[in-house]
Amino acid sequence: MNSLRILCFLGLSLCLYSCSGDRLYEDYISVNETSGWNQYDSLSFVIGDLPIQDKKPIIGIRFTENYPFSNFYMRVISKDSTGQITENRLINIPLFDSKSGEPLGTGFGSTYTKFDTMPFQLKEGTQSIVLLQYMRQENLPGIESAGIKILK
Repeated sequence: MNSLRILCFLGLSLCLYSCSGDRLYEDYISVNETSGWNQYDSLSFVIGDLPIQDKKPIIGIRFTENYPFSNFYMRVISKDSTGQITENRLINIPLFDSKSGEPLGTGFGSTYTKFDTMPFQLKEGTQSIVLLQYMRQENLPGIESAGIKILK
């Protein structure tokens, strides 16, 4: 009985230790796997009233080897509580090495995740972030999801 308690305590400690405490916010939104990310579909992340001053916002893209391009253009829009746009930037995220064609980022099998820093610092009062694919293709295959991570 006593060894069971110790084993449970060690398991719980390991779980708590493995969780990263440097994240204030992290969320991913999946896109339609069969048709791809439609050019009119926006991914909206409500971050609420986070203390975001001097924080590091990161964008994550989960993609497969079936993605037909080497890079990914995305529009990143931040809005305040009234819905007013505070930032609107077009960014380019390389997903494959231009010389070797190898996927960039981390992953296994045929799915990879590429992280890139947001091109602007979030302003105090930012309530939401919207991501739009900007590849001039109606349905973009090979993108599984996109997400936002805000680190301390």
